[in-house]
Amino acid sequence: MRKSGSENRLKRFGALGALLLLTGVAVAGPTGLLAWSENAAALEARESEIAQLTAKRDALRNRVMLLDPEAADPDLASELVRDQLGVMREDEVVITLED
Repeated sequence: MRKSGSENRLKRFGALGALLLLTGVAVAGPTGLLAWSENAAALEARESEIAQLTAKRDALRNRVMLLDPEAADPDLASELVRDQLGVMREDEVVITLED
């Protein structure tokens, strides 16, 4: 028994439709070829942000090490006291700059 031509043709069109659908998803889907450039740009932006945050973290880590209670850096401690408490010595002159 041979299948009819219309049934065979219907299977071929169904297979072709499925193939075209898969091809369309592979090209234009969220992880397809067109999204690669967008993902690469987003990755580059994130790597730049990570580099900036790493530099900021290292600067903060260095400042924390300078404020170690057992071996504090005298210059940094003096700067912080002057900045936060408004303390100054008698022989110092304060010059204010207007923005």
